[in-house]
Amino acid sequence: MLSAVMEDYLKSIYIIQAESDGRVKTAAIASHLDVKPPTVTSMVKKLAEKDLANHEAYKGVELTPTGKSVALEVIRHHRLLETYLTEELGYDWSEVHDEADQLEHHVSEMFIDRIDTQLNEPQVDPHGDPIPSTDSDTVEDPPGSVLTDFDENDAVVIQQVRTQDTGVLRYLDEQGIRPGISLTIEEVTPIGMITIHSDSSETTLSLPNDVARYIRARPSGEVSPPSS
Repeated sequence: MLSAVMEDYLKSIYIIQAESDGRVKTAAIASHLDVKPPTVTSMVKKLAEKDLANHEAYKGVELTPTGKSVALEVIRHHRLLETYLTEELGYDWSEVHDEADQLEHHVSEMFIDRIDTQLNEPQVDPHGDPIPSTDSDTVEDPPGSVLTDFDENDAVVIQQVRTQDTGVLRYLDEQGIRPGISLTIEEVTPIGMITIHSDSSETTLSLPNDVARYIRARPSGEVSPPSS
């Protein structure tokens, strides 16, 4: 049986590896988990001993098929728990990450499957992150671009908000900015601000780029494919 810490490492390596499409540097893992690099090196050795990860000095870390399977299971737990907490227990989307982090290691597959059924097999969590299915061998973010990549007058639909920063999530929620919301890009300024108009609330909002970069969207004319 793996410890919660080992599962956290596997989940983090998977997420970073998916974003970088290659081996993961120990420094990136340390930053993601907010731990010291020597601690990462020690844990990676333990994961390698259990055939969960491969590590080559100066080349980085990658998960083995077994490690990848465990990581996907933990991610599935986490994202279904986040969805359950918001939809059934009334949590705000800014509150669920830490709760799910605690619970994901201590629930059975039967419990997770029943949550999945209760929620009618959701494809994404409250932040728009795809939920792996039980037979997934990978999980990919939906196609799209960060909000700052769009041009003035572009009409878009928000797909993901990729941050767990409580303050940012609360602010966006207050402004009605969530996955599924349609926006029009009104202005992109050279001083690092983007002005958007929300179709749902008829509000105009200026966001700094360091907030807008967390938001991924697709052109409103494109159909978002279902998650596998």
